Amino acid sequence: MGAMNGPPAAVGTGGLADWGVRRTMTDFEAAMWRMEADPRLRTPMAAVEVLDRTPDWDRFLAAHEWATRALPRARMRAVDTPLHLGNPVWAVDPNFDLDFHVRRQRLPAPATFEQALRVCQNVMSEPFDRARPPWQALLIEGPAGGAAVYMLKAHHSLTDGLGGIQMLALLHSRKRGHSAPEWDCEAPAAEDIGAWGALSEQVGRGLRDAPARLAARTLRAPAALAAALTALPAGAAAAVRYVRSLNGLLVPPACPPSPLLRGRSLSHRFSVLETTVDALKHAGKAAGGSLNDAYIAALLGGFRRYHEALSRPVARIPMAMPVSLRAGDNPMGGNRFAGARFAAPVGIEDPAERIAAIHDIVLSVRHEPALDALQVFAPVFSRIPTPFLTDWYAGQSTRLDLQASNIRGLAVPVYIAGARVERMFPFGPLPGCAVMAVLASHCGVCCIGINADPAAVTEPDLFLHCMRAGLDEVLAVGGETGPRGLTAWRTAWEGPS
Repeated sequence: MGAMNGPPAAVGTGGLADWGVRRTMTDFEAAMWRMEADPRLRTPMAAVEVLDRTPDWDRFLAAHEWATRALPRARMRAVDTPLHLGNPVWAVDPNFDLDFHVRRQRLPAPATFEQALRVCQNVMSEPFDRARPPWQALLIEGPAGGAAVYMLKAHHSLTDGLGGIQMLALLHSRKRGHSAPEWDCEAPAAEDIGAWGALSEQVGRGLRDAPARLAARTLRAPAALAAALTALPAGAAAAVRYVRSLNGLLVPPACPPSPLLRGRSLSHRFSVLETTVDALKHAGKAAGGSLNDAYIAALLGGFRRYHEALSRPVARIPMAMPVSLRAGDNPMGGNRFAGARFAAPVGIEDPAERIAAIHDIVLSVRHEPALDALQVFAPVFSRIPTPFLTDWYAGQSTRLDLQASNIRGLAVPVYIAGARVERMFPFGPLPGCAVMAVLASHCGVCCIGINADPAAVTEPDLFLHCMRAGLDEVLAVGGETGPRGLTAWRTAWEGPS
């Protein structure tokens, strides 16, 4: 997080007090929180950062202490209401213990980055203690005090991927050296409330806010009625389009899942890819697409090669892609995204043609009228009895072979307790799908974290080889033919060969 006692030169500090200010979970967040009654649908996400040196432990721990004071949400647990009559409420944990949340581990020599990743993937598989704030930090030290790995794991009900980047931007420092803090932060007061207290708070707030909501609706009513009458002739056609769009987004894509990726477990397998932002942009532009189109095409190229290597080629796979719904004036933190699902064209061999095909598909799904259906219908989902909700969602998500997300990361160098962040690899959850891939840019580098279910991807080394080849063939579209030369940080972590 930041320098000791606070990040005086943080990437941004003005939003610290505003990050995660919502007291009560939204209906969408409440549904995610409750779906974990089925262990297959857990939603942890993590950032795994490669550091150029091992931070001083005391300074590192003090940085996290300050951060939990500056961001009160970091000291809050989720308090559910009885019989799910309301949504969970965030309340300051009266038993907050920093040592429980921030831990360290040293790997014996010789240590590799892959060993550190294995530690991280095991931490990812561990469920959160739901009686405590749902996050965990881990410092993994290499031998001889060299480079280190920092893992920050959080529950998806806290925030989405972009909100997580916002938090890291606020809490990382722009300077390596320690300097005096800009302000002191008092720890938030503990709140020892139970389930009925959480419900009473929501009911009271609803009663207080009801007059203002009624007045606003009354003032808007004439304008809303006039607009509805004006749009009446087009209303039926729009309704039909919305229903069709809704069906396409809620029903799994019209292609069968891969026969190779049907297994599911509660475990994770982490791997990473990297290239430059410029190289991926050039590849997308050369084929008439974007960086994101080239990224998706690279993933699908890897899937194609993996299936062909195991003599089980497929033409399409069911895929999902989160789409951010954030506006510039939205508060920081929280969850504001929609899920688009489609049949992804794995079978297109030519990478340029694949990029163009992905461009058309993504452009289409981004303009679906019902794109925000999960947010719109979240009040219904959050009230469905949990067993029915989990059965429905698992039936949807287990039919997905790939989920892929692209997040704009940090564009400037940042530090954590004096150690420079060389890479920031994001890892998303596996709520029933076979593979989750997330790209985050960091100082001009595309850091791609791949989280695969080992029961689905049974040949992990072959899979990673194929994914690298898929990335290489896409980069070649933009003229990138030589080694990318982006793995110097491995020498710092593992030592000279």
